[in-house]
Amino acid sequence: MAVDLGKLVWKRKFSLDELKGRLIAIDAYNILFQFLSVIRQPDGMPLSDAHGNVTSHLSGLFYRNIDLMSYGAIPVYVFDGIPSMLKQKTIEARMNRRNEAYNAWKAAVEEGKIEEAKMYAQASTRITKEIVASAKELLDYMGILYINAPSEGEAQASHMCKSGLAYAVVSQDYDTMLLGAPRVLRNLTISGRRKLPRKNIFINIEPELMDFEETLKSLGINHRQLIWLGILLGTDFNEGIKGVGPKTALKIVKSASKIEDVEKYVKEKYNLGFEVDPREIEQMFLNPEVKDISRDELDKLKKFPNGEKIIHFMCDEHGFDKERIQKNVDKLLSINNESRQRGLGSWLK
Repeated sequence: MAVDLGKLVWKRKFSLDELKGRLIAIDAYNILFQFLSVIRQPDGMPLSDAHGNVTSHLSGLFYRNIDLMSYGAIPVYVFDGIPSMLKQKTIEARMNRRNEAYNAWKAAVEEGKIEEAKMYAQASTRITKEIVASAKELLDYMGILYINAPSEGEAQASHMCKSGLAYAVVSQDYDTMLLGAPRVLRNLTISGRRKLPRKNIFINIEPELMDFEETLKSLGINHRQLIWLGILLGTDFNEGIKGVGPKTALKIVKSASKIEDVEKYVKEKYNLGFEVDPREIEQMFLNPEVKDISRDELDKLKKFPNGEKIIHFMCDEHGFDKERIQKNVDKLLSINNESRQRGLGSWLK
């Protein structure tokens, strides 16, 4: 599970106009998961081509990136590398939950429960090697940069933001805040009107910016205490302590000077312990495995969009509407021509 800091972090509404000239480091797996979860047919099935290949993520990547770039954003996707041993346990647990959701989805479809089917289908979303490969192929054709992280994509993206290379990290996970990313953008790729599960209620999802330093200041804690707070609530690496909510967790970490104090309080108050050594988790957030990347290195990776290859890939191979794709390819090429003479040295932080 990912930590839920929604009620505690400092955040504000974010206008896409603020993206102009700014490089944004996108947690690729996180955003692909969002596209695969949201872009679906009425019964919850993902979009697919005539050969049965999933294409929901391709639709999201193609249209949303062009939209972001039209505002002047410079997206760089960061893909996961080899997961840590701690993360592998989380991945196994997630796979089990998704298999259960998949079986529940099939049962709901057979019973004609469309609303339930869609909910279970979203919960069964998984990212396969084929999905990652096709995503990278499309990004190549669109001239959009991507890099492979040595381990966690969100950790590498956060490091790029901390080093000043990127303006912000784009991710839905609050875990990114525990990594110390100065700014995190949520809802950047899935903004719009959304229906709440099992309710006939629609809500507007708008982009928002979370600020690391402002969050620490407003809560009156330091980085380590924020990590402890996350560990109490549950992160990508642990389940958290049952019965401890955001307010209680904040109270606990404020009275602690070291992680051992948190352990002691939990043991005495709840007679519980952490299933994973919290010191190990703390170090995962304080010293994640990342690599340094310079602007010059990114500049050398810069590519230009190839309209013909995009058309062939999206339309001939995956069955997208040619007229609509061509219209957006023309838009992409126009955006590229306007900024073609600028190198990464002109990008703003």
